[in-house]
Amino acid sequence: MNKVITFGEIMLRLATPGFLRFAQATEFEATYAGGEANVAVSLAKFGIDTNFVTSLPNNDIGDAAIASLRTHNVGTSFILRGGERVGIYFLESGAVSRGSKVIYDRANSSFAKIKKGSIDWNKVFDGVNWFHWTGITPSVSEGAADVCMEACEMAAKKGITISTDLNYRNKLWKWGKTAGEVMEKLVSHCDIILGNEEDAEMVFGIKPEGVDVKSGHVEGAAYESVGRQLMAKFPKARKVIITLRGSISASHNSWSGVLWDGKKLLQAPTYQITHIVDRVGGGDSFMGGLIYGFMTYTNDDQKALNFAVAASCLKHTIKGDFNLVTVDEVEKLMTGDGSGRVSR
Repeated sequence: MNKVITFGEIMLRLATPGFLRFAQATEFEATYAGGEANVAVSLAKFGIDTNFVTSLPNNDIGDAAIASLRTHNVGTSFILRGGERVGIYFLESGAVSRGSKVIYDRANSSFAKIKKGSIDWNKVFDGVNWFHWTGITPSVSEGAADVCMEACEMAAKKGITISTDLNYRNKLWKWGKTAGEVMEKLVSHCDIILGNEEDAEMVFGIKPEGVDVKSGHVEGAAYESVGRQLMAKFPKARKVIITLRGSISASHNSWSGVLWDGKKLLQAPTYQITHIVDRVGGGDSFMGGLIYGFMTYTNDDQKALNFAVAASCLKHTIKGDFNLVTVDEVEKLMTGDGSGRVSR
């Protein structure tokens, strides 16, 4: 039976209603969100036994964050309780030519205060066959980076598949070391590496030639060189996946992905997402779909990649960070049915 552990910070997401700017907002829509929590929810919605590991304060807001995970059947039995606050992020959704904006308020959160030795990873990983983390986790604090390393080392020792989403966040790397310094040791343990068009460049200086993301057109074949360079740097990696987002506007993106397995490059269909409802969490929904695809469509990387792209395409139609879609809905889109007709 497949069992997945994800590790990171879950935050309170406070979003302006509709497309209001921060200066216009008199209220905020409150939900819960976070890279690895988003992946856990996707997997749980797809029927995978998933546990999310984090640290939350022992108060009503911490309880509410846990309740939001349990609502979607994510396991919470390894969540630490302590510290003083939940991290927060504020979201202003963009439209047309105005991009979205995120403001973080997560300094001194319970998760940022986490320390080495606080989690019994040997116990957490009992019976587990997949561990996922993102580059956001070690960016939060030195303690979070140390605990993430403990997790990676234990998972590797147990022969568990380890995946990462490079997820570079410039606003978060403030605790003394650069992303490249910290991430190199962590990623060396990974079997599966995911990134977007710019992550590998921002973290490791690895980039494809002749690619202009802002042009609105992203050529998948150009990213074979990124896969080759990442595998050369990280010999344990078996697959490198790049999400391909062409930003025509804040409301209209093209969306696809490529997978490099060391021998050949696979490319998924490209979707035109012309009326984006909420793109935040899109990469996490891709990762959730990818893990499900690898577990379900064994030895069929093309189908796994296609599932990930279709799942994350649907995420752009859903408010909040969580991708609340079913396997049937994703597979329907994979067959080419994007009509959006009423299901009766």
